[in-house]
Amino acid sequence: MKKRLISCLALAVTAVMAQEKAPPIDRQALVTRHNVVLTNTDVHSPLSVGNGEFAFTADVTGLQTFEKNFLETIPLTTLSQWGFHTLPSPQGFSLDKFPLTTIDTSGRPVKYLYYADNKSPKAWGEAANYLYANPGRLHLGRVGMVLKTRDGHEVSLADLKDIRQELNLWTGELRSHFTFEGESVDVSTSCHPQYDLLAVQIHSALVADGRLSVRVSFPYGVMLPGGSSDWDRPDAHQTVMTPAGDQRADFARTLDNDRYHVSLSWAKGSRLTTDGAHRYLLAGNATNSTLGFVAAFSQAALPAQLPDADATRKAAADMWKNYWSKGGAIDLSQSKDPRWKELERRIVLSQYLTRIQCCGSLPPQETGLTCNSWYGKFHLEMHWWHAAHFPLWGHSDLLERSLPFYQRILPKAQAQAKSQGYDGARWPKCVGPSGDPAPTYLECFLIWQQPHPIFFAELSYRAHPDKQTLEKYKEVVFESAKFMASFAVWDKDRNQYRIGPPFADAAEVFHGDHEHQWNPTFEVAYWRWGLEAAQRWRERLGLPREKTWDDVIAHLPPLATRDGIYEAGETAHGQSTSHQCMLAPLGMLDGSMVDRETMRRTLHKVMANWNWNDTWGWDYPMIAMTAARLGEGDTAINALLMDKAKNTYLTNGHNAQGPGLPLYLPGNGGLLYAVALMAAGWSDAPAGNAPGFPADGSWTVKWEGLQKAP
Repeated sequence: MKKRLISCLALAVTAVMAQEKAPPIDRQALVTRHNVVLTNTDVHSPLSVGNGEFAFTADVTGLQTFEKNFLETIPLTTLSQWGFHTLPSPQGFSLDKFPLTTIDTSGRPVKYLYYADNKSPKAWGEAANYLYANPGRLHLGRVGMVLKTRDGHEVSLADLKDIRQELNLWTGELRSHFTFEGESVDVSTSCHPQYDLLAVQIHSALVADGRLSVRVSFPYGVMLPGGSSDWDRPDAHQTVMTPAGDQRADFARTLDNDRYHVSLSWAKGSRLTTDGAHRYLLAGNATNSTLGFVAAFSQAALPAQLPDADATRKAAADMWKNYWSKGGAIDLSQSKDPRWKELERRIVLSQYLTRIQCCGSLPPQETGLTCNSWYGKFHLEMHWWHAAHFPLWGHSDLLERSLPFYQRILPKAQAQAKSQGYDGARWPKCVGPSGDPAPTYLECFLIWQQPHPIFFAELSYRAHPDKQTLEKYKEVVFESAKFMASFAVWDKDRNQYRIGPPFADAAEVFHGDHEHQWNPTFEVAYWRWGLEAAQRWRERLGLPREKTWDDVIAHLPPLATRDGIYEAGETAHGQSTSHQCMLAPLGMLDGSMVDRETMRRTLHKVMANWNWNDTWGWDYPMIAMTAARLGEGDTAINALLMDKAKNTYLTNGHNAQGPGLPLYLPGNGGLLYAVALMAAGWSDAPAGNAPGFPADGSWTVKWEGLQKAP
């Protein structure tokens, strides 16, 4: 045992010395060896271009030509952070009219906004469904080719030959090549970094022949959880086209009370014609085999001058080079473990996907800007898993883009807390841009999102430890802490505070019985972490510690155990959960309330006995973080690369979950947080390079630009 310890220490010292002497990572080589290349019509892995506020998902033509082939996999959509639509309610449904349900909460009546089957009157159901679905994120417009055979028929996806599509991660350019009937087509697709603008360049003799044109079409909204468009109601919305010279047209879109603008600008010689209701056809001419254009989308009218396709490609390439050149990078190519390339592929593609999907002005929905889930709304409890990794990778600014959302909805969160007799701000769960909650049985009881804004602020401070950061986020930090302290209930019989009831646990396993659960293991630990972090925030500002918060910190219950392992909660004995949240207190959090050997036994039991069919994509990095902090690098790697359905990473890099949820960005974001923690370490990590990776020499971890996890 002693010899093995000395050997491990020697390996660690050697690794540190190698890390210090190693030349810089060739970042372009690292990134481009994972460029996505498709050579067939893989309907499970369409590729996207985007900028964090806007994304366009394409098939192998580089456009949305064969959208019907993707309806059962990953739909081809054009989505933005601002693009939401509210369908009219003839019945006048509104949140302020929805009945509240009174529940006894520690001896006092509290009113909650929810609807639940078998608990609420059925008459409330229609209103609840409407309020949950609206507003919904809208597919802003389809941009696809019209390809015709020599005899005039439109081509099918199966007719395409010689397919080769490559997403150049270093430049953000999607290049597509294919042939049909012996004619080749080459397409370049890029997204501008500042405008919600798509740039397309098409080269083919079919353009001059009149057999290749581009159709732009606009849909109505739809009230379906995963839907974003209704193409069968042309009379329900309006599109007004206004020509602006012979190379541009502006479109004013009206859907009920929602409006947005689209501008199409094309190269000289092409022409635009109306092709039916809400459909427009852009065609070339007989003397030119190139068809180039840009399509810009905006809530407000677009400027008179827009970047052309060449300028957009250059701007995109500059943005992506800057992104990849700065911040963190991990090179695993010298590892002996053959799994290095798959892990590195997942890391690089997750960096790309979270950059275009998870760093906008709003928290992202779970499927980002690729397609809709839960009506396109975003889940604030998942915001951590989408975006907490950015500061660890040296991109704190990308997380901070979304933090003003919390400041904007703070008055609503404060009003919600006050209406229930609490101090501070109670953050909602599943919301749209307005921050209004939905009347679902889970929505009003979930609590593990409450400390998230404190965690985000702390990450921001670690990146920028100055008074400006403290002042910027102090109100959100303090209001979050005020609610957390007032939510804890004094239990005089135990001489300690209690969390709940009612509450919904992070694993959402006790969905039918929120009123009879208390002291969930993860939430108790997160309460302590959040309140202690808020106290540090006060001290940094020269303020005294808040006595009430210290009282709660000192009298929180111990983390629940049974038979020597951590349970999901005090009232969770013998229950199986979908998420292994009892691991999170040492992994996602720093383990201040944890007995390490009890956590080690818990980790081993999870790995040996868990029902993996019930997991979600973020469970695997959550396990890996716990294993890493316990010094079990092999277990951490095995968790990240476990061959389970919910841990599948598609060719395009997306973490697939199955029917109804074809991609799941919390898995990608969680992976990035976990590997950064494993490589750069954490606040009290042991000395040595990559403390969370195996120390047996099988992994050579070269990294730079990463920050330690809290």
